[in-house]
Amino acid sequence: MALPEHIAIVMDGNGRWAEARGEPRTFGHRAGIEPVRVTIRECARLGIGALTLFAFSSENWRRPETEVSTLMAIFMDALDREVEELHANQVRLRVIGNRQRLSVRLQQRIAEAEALTAGNAGLRVQVAVSYGGRWDVLEAARRLAEQAASGALRPAEIDEERFASELQLADLPDPDLFIRTGGDHRISNFLLWNIAYAELFFTDTLWPDFDIAQLGEALEDFAQRERRFGLTGKQVRG
Repeated sequence: MALPEHIAIVMDGNGRWAEARGEPRTFGHRAGIEPVRVTIRECARLGIGALTLFAFSSENWRRPETEVSTLMAIFMDALDREVEELHANQVRLRVIGNRQRLSVRLQQRIAEAEALTAGNAGLRVQVAVSYGGRWDVLEAARRLAEQAASGALRPAEIDEERFASELQLADLPDPDLFIRTGGDHRISNFLLWNIAYAELFFTDTLWPDFDIAQLGEALEDFAQRERRFGLTGKQVRG
């Protein structure tokens, strides 16, 4: 079965999962940690190169302060508890997004986790926190504009490859499989540039219920897709 090189996942449905059980939304966010573990382990077992998880968007800052603070605490706790296992399994961890909006303590903990796992040669896991696709594109454009203004770069030298080199996922192949749980059929400002040719897979399953079987369903669906990249089916099939 043909496997993707890079999977991107919007982990949606934690709050609704909790509310359906009469629990606060934060209960669902804590329950959502286990499927993250399961997905990382399975991707590593299958030999998939990269996994990027959408944990907290730039728009999520507008949620109630209590929910945001709890989410940040959950993220800090998860880093403390999981990073040693990730390191032992050769997983390389990186956080993408606007870190300046995070607490100094969380920024420091992220930097420590990244430094610990930086030399690992296994699955590369990116966690998007305080991330937005438009922010990513704007930041890349701003850096290129500054280089052009200083004379270090000529505008004519800016092509797709040069632009992509300034994005958060610059050192990775673009995701070829995009998965969204929770039933909504939209990309929600996630990796707008990078998923231009990704195969999209949507499931009604809420994230806390996402498991190996659900991931397998997405991978089987991906394997059946004909990836043409603008060519005809006849050209792809030779």
